[in-house]
Amino acid sequence: MELKQIIERAWEDRSLLQQADTQSAIRSVIDQLDRGQIRVAQPHDGSWQVNEWVKKAVILYFPIQSMETVEVGPLEFHDKIALKRNYKTLGVRVVPHAVARYGSYLAKGVILMPSYVNIGAHVDEGTMVDTWATVGSCAQIGKHVHLSGGVGIGGVLEPVQAAPVIIEDNAFIGSRCIVVEGVRVGREAVLGANVVLTASSKIIDVTQPEPVEYTGYVPERAVVIPGSYPKKFPAGTYNVPCALIIGRRKESTDKKTSLNEALRENNVSV
Repeated sequence: MELKQIIERAWEDRSLLQQADTQSAIRSVIDQLDRGQIRVAQPHDGSWQVNEWVKKAVILYFPIQSMETVEVGPLEFHDKIALKRNYKTLGVRVVPHAVARYGSYLAKGVILMPSYVNIGAHVDEGTMVDTWATVGSCAQIGKHVHLSGGVGIGGVLEPVQAAPVIIEDNAFIGSRCIVVEGVRVGREAVLGANVVLTASSKIIDVTQPEPVEYTGYVPERAVVIPGSYPKKFPAGTYNVPCALIIGRRKESTDKKTSLNEALRENNVSV
């Protein structure tokens, strides 16, 4: 509570950033994020609670940091935030050229192929972040999630009250998917390749006689593919992108099933 109060005061009065106790509090929050002791958002009564003050601390961390040159072998970086370290102790496998920033949390058993994880992100145990996938600021990735090659998980720092992107346990996110603007993907859901989800994207369940629409949320165990629907404009009617729920992941299917297997179960050619 003391940390929270210091952060809230500094948020309202930026002159306090010059004080040593304020800077110490901000750095303490970032260190706890790095260790997974606190997080930007956590499950709460079937939904997710956003800790706005933690996001504020992340934003306030930038102005109190100085630019520094970091050399890693022949590679050079010039930034305000250090790289994450001690992967062996953490039990995390990191393949060159994967990069995670200090202030992101990687749980034991996480695998980073050449990829990027930004400050404030929380990546839980057993998750695979595949080649060229990115996990944005404050994104919350659950246990045993697979983020396939080229997946873009958006970051949300401002507005501070906005929920981050949330990918819940055992979800499978197909190649080149984009999930941004605080979209939540439910447990064990499967997104086929190239699905794009924003806060305003229509997610349409077409498995029943009448369609059911969602925005900002993919239900648990849903199997989703890219789709389109007609929309009228002054210049005429055109198809615009959406996402289609074409089935549910079967209870009998292993949670680590490949994307291809999940799609075949729902009669989609792969």
